[in-house]
Amino acid sequence: MSKEDFRKLTLHKKIQKLYTEGTFVVAIRYYAYKVNLYLLGKEYVEVFYNHKYDRIDKIEFLNQRHSRMKFYLDQIRLAEI
Repeated sequence: MSKEDFRKLTLHKKIQKLYTEGTFVVAIRYYAYKVNLYLLGKEYVEVFYNHKYDRIDKIEFLNQRHSRMKFYLDQIRLAEI
């Protein structure tokens, strides 16, 4: 599945795809979120879980230029994509 096809999926379908085909890598805390990082094929995908409202607010591909990368790299070494 292409990135564009994944982006077009509903939130529910994205969750299903990640939980059935993805591999959990690590979880970090980022502001109000617990962010779970998954490897789906050759792409890393972040799942933003909001504890206050007990819901997943968004699922998006990892932006390796984001400052959030520091939190991941403190814990693991991400494979080159």
